[in-house]
Amino acid sequence: MGFYDKYILPKFLNCACSSKPINYQRDKIVPLAKGVVLDVGIGSGLNIPFYNKSKIDYLYGLDPSEELIKLAKPVAKKNEFEIEFLQCGAEAIPLPDNSIDTVLITYTMCTIPDIKLSNSEIMRVLKTEGQLLFCEHGLAPDKDIAKWQRRINPIWNKIAGGCNLNRDIPNLITSSGFKILNMEEMYLPSTPKFAGYNYWGVAKK
Repeated sequence: MGFYDKYILPKFLNCACSSKPINYQRDKIVPLAKGVVLDVGIGSGLNIPFYNKSKIDYLYGLDPSEELIKLAKPVAKKNEFEIEFLQCGAEAIPLPDNSIDTVLITYTMCTIPDIKLSNSEIMRVLKTEGQLLFCEHGLAPDKDIAKWQRRINPIWNKIAGGCNLNRDIPNLITSSGFKILNMEEMYLPSTPKFAGYNYWGVAKK
């Protein structure tokens, strides 16, 4: 791992993903989590303050980055939250089948290398009656914006830790076998349009 990935990138991601518009989005979706929860891509712990602790029986926080997990642990302590951190990718989740009530994934589907495999793993660990809560940025509906997303993406991908600007989030979810129960979408305010088209909602098996 190079100097940038180890020392610069984690702080860059923490800053970029904690803007006021993004935190406003987190507040819409994170409090819906309940039961045994798996936070996929917990990163530096930006979701932690938004959980309704009275609804959480147990919380797993999964992330492949040791540096980001180090940032998340003090956040968990500050919020008096016991979290079992899993340092690994979502392509191989080290949990039993049908063991999770809620999978929460926020601003992470853009980055996972093998998103189809990870979504099949999420499907595997989620209980039959469980819920997938998602809040992601992705492909914009406007052709001109989408064109810029495609142009910028190769450079953005390199500087933003593998983040992709133009993934088709709804299609990624439904093509994995999930049914989207409800979903909203919009451009986030005070955010560049190429990086600010947001999808959020609830899906089930």
